[in-house]
Amino acid sequence: MDIDGIRSAAKPPKRRLVNGAGSVSVRRRPVTMPRALPQQQTKGLTKRVPQTAPPAELKKFLVPKYHAPERPQKVTRKRRKGWLIFWRSASVALALFLITGGFLVWKGYAKFHKVFHGTTTVAALTSKHVAPNLLNGEGDGRVNILLLGIGGPGHDGPDLTDTIVVLSVDPVNNTATMLSIPRDLWVDMPVNYFGKQQKINAAYESGKYHYIGHLDNSNKNAAAVQAGFTTIDTTLKQVLDVNINYHVLVNFQAFRQAIDTVGGITVDVPTALVDPTMAWENHWNPILAPAGVQQMNGVQALLYARSRETSSDFARGERQRQILVALKDKVLTAGTLSNPAKIDGLMNAFGDNVYSDLSSQGAMRLVGIMKGVGDSTIKSISLTDEGHKLVTTDHVSTTSVVRPIAGFGNYTDIQSYVRSQIPDSYIIKENAPITVFDTTAASAAVAATTLKNYGYNITTSLAASQPVTAPVVVDLSKGKDPYTRHYLEARYNVKAVTSLPSGISITPGSAKFVIIEAK
Repeated sequence: MDIDGIRSAAKPPKRRLVNGAGSVSVRRRPVTMPRALPQQQTKGLTKRVPQTAPPAELKKFLVPKYHAPERPQKVTRKRRKGWLIFWRSASVALALFLITGGFLVWKGYAKFHKVFHGTTTVAALTSKHVAPNLLNGEGDGRVNILLLGIGGPGHDGPDLTDTIVVLSVDPVNNTATMLSIPRDLWVDMPVNYFGKQQKINAAYESGKYHYIGHLDNSNKNAAAVQAGFTTIDTTLKQVLDVNINYHVLVNFQAFRQAIDTVGGITVDVPTALVDPTMAWENHWNPILAPAGVQQMNGVQALLYARSRETSSDFARGERQRQILVALKDKVLTAGTLSNPAKIDGLMNAFGDNVYSDLSSQGAMRLVGIMKGVGDSTIKSISLTDEGHKLVTTDHVSTTSVVRPIAGFGNYTDIQSYVRSQIPDSYIIKENAPITVFDTTAASAAVAATTLKNYGYNITTSLAASQPVTAPVVVDLSKGKDPYTRHYLEARYNVKAVTSLPSGISITPGSAKFVIIEAK
């Protein structure tokens, strides 16, 4: 088992039911429940009642009861599940869409309306020099895009977002960070459609179905899709404490079609990738990719990115980043952008398989930013990185889930880590030295650590000789660091002053800002 793609020990049961029209559909449980549990009948559907007592190893946590939701689906062939496995871990096609789709808008391509449905543009995308008063607080200088990968119609759980990635773009310093969220993370649901607590990959569909009032996997109702976005945004806010600005919803067809449309991609494979468990998808050849520079089509790239059995999650993440960069480079070549047939093929791949609430203006600005982001500045992180392992596997009843190491619902460490990885663009740009005072040296150090997690350049923390009853922000930058001043004023809810209060002194030139925490 691994964190972002946990599988049940047994294949979930399916039931064939006949709907009112006489056609056959299938109801599937997303998890396997105990066979020995009693059953109750509800409107013709069999629903299992879980055991009331959790396993002994969970007694130190408050573990909720879990009722598996019923979801009617079509029967799918075993082979197609391989595609869904990729979407549980990869985000390559999603990021590619942002690059290519934005370019098509910039070129005035007629079909962009099939993809971009937004009408507003956040301040950070309007200009590289946004007026400070347009930014509400730390983090507003970045653009956070939630990338959701689904199987789509014809798959088990077509609206389960088995890929959840936050793409955080720094439009000022031309960097980007991709944060992968484990799909099995156990969370509280903002809406109770399938249950008050579910895996996070059910958040989007819960909000969408709650809005519609019934199950519908078409994603044609814009208001319902937006309700799904809002639900997963609220869920992620409690986990990451990050505001989501835009969304991209993609099913796997877009990725394969995009790579094949541009004529494949060039990938430098450092060591041969051998995976006997996927040989059946590679003409029974366990060598998915030999070492060296090679050309890959859509199917080969999917195999390269999906393989997990014979390598680590870190290695797989690096392979996915390789493909993202290779595809980005190929799409932005003159041979692609000057070829009407390829442009048309890319837009068709995206138009039928992608939905985004980005506006056309935002997409145009975004493509300009992404073209300036160097390959080495696209950082990939997760909640299971070496040295920053923040989640672990566990069980709710018999359901395998992911939870914070700190315990169910405790996201403090996760939020602190995420803030440190995606600091505000303007705070990083100005990098203003700051000295922090508090009533004691220990409390000053705690305050300094909090500010450092937001990207502030804290150079010194000291005990104040004279405590103050209200926080004080002193701006010694002579107006050269307006964003830092604006953010600190918003954080402490005060107006900055330009001179040190009586009893407070620092080495001249050692800091551009001084913060005096209240007693």
